[in-house]
Amino acid sequence: MDIRIQKVLSEQGFCSRRAAEELIKKGKVKLNGHIASLGDRMDPAKDVLSVGGERVYLTRKVEKVYYMLHKPRGYVTTLDDRHAKKNVLMLMTGVENRVFPVGRLDKDSEGLILMTNDGDFANLIAHPSGGISKTYRVSVKPAATEKQLSMLASGVEIEGGLSAPAAVRVTGDQADRTTFEIVLREGRNREIRKMCGAVELEVTRLKRTAVGPLQLGNLPAGRYRELKKQEVIAVRGACKRVGKQNGDIKDSR
Repeated sequence: MDIRIQKVLSEQGFCSRRAAEELIKKGKVKLNGHIASLGDRMDPAKDVLSVGGERVYLTRKVEKVYYMLHKPRGYVTTLDDRHAKKNVLMLMTGVENRVFPVGRLDKDSEGLILMTNDGDFANLIAHPSGGISKTYRVSVKPAATEKQLSMLASGVEIEGGLSAPAAVRVTGDQADRTTFEIVLREGRNREIRKMCGAVELEVTRLKRTAVGPLQLGNLPAGRYRELKKQEVIAVRGACKRVGKQNGDIKDSR
């Protein structure tokens, strides 16, 4: 049976479908030695697939695994930079299954990032219609005014359009800096840094502390733990509830 390449990569735990599509667009995926295109299909039993020069060995069934990682600053999460000196995959020592990060957390940021080999799970969380909340602790300088914080909460013009409304709560205020918690339901690249820049605030520290119902808690930087079955179910449920409210995700049961 011929299957779309991005679906094969997702089912084999290489990356999410969206990430696979980006890799294909960038010409990093080859099918039988030739650069693949979006829409190409393959027979997993006969065809040879490679990403970035690395062959993807296909198996009939892959055990799905789910982890929470506390990413330190200085580590990258992008698949395009797998050979960076500091890649989050290097922190997953002892994990036998190939895993990949769900979504992004830029090099200068830290905190909770999910690692899995379940492409459908990753796509559910990363898809804009899922709308699962992500909570961050942000420190900025100079000290933020009420007007600036109000603008961040209501939405500001950044690259790609107006940012979505966000919940903002100040947790610390000094003469030269402000620390606040912000909850977002969209995941544009470096969104918080761009939002703060739009109101003339510089981010000095950014840490993701929660994804939906999952809390980073006291997990040390650079360490990971496997998610409990109930936690995986809770995350899926949170995505589906918001998706149904948006009218974009249907329950496939």
